Amino acid sequence: MVSPHTKESLEHYVAVTTEGESAGVEQLLAEDFSQKVQSANAQTYSREAVVKSLKKQKGEKLNCTVSTDIIEESADYMVAKVTLKFEDFTKTDLVTLVREGNNWKVSSSVNTYK
Repeated sequence: MVSPHTKESLEHYVAVTTEGESAGVEQLLAEDFSQKVQSANAQTYSREAVVKSLKKQKGEKLNCTVSTDIIEESADYMVAKVTLKFEDFTKTDLVTLVREGNNWKVSSSVNTYK
């Protein structure tokens, strides 16, 4: 069963990445957060780069359908699959959340495109 705090953090992450809700993004991402984009020329982005990018997108809503599936969870971590279906492609984001004290933080994000 997903704890309410974990679910809130995951929902916040989805809102930040798809609805331009950049408020609190620094508190949401763990200090060691990184984002990987798997493609022909795979890239890795630092926490700082992702925060900057998300803040630039403030107020921008993506035109896509979002679905979220919890893949695995324990008392201290959770892995979720966030699928964004656009008209011409699908983005899959595997998101790992970890417990830091009483808070849940997003520690990594791995994106693939089809």
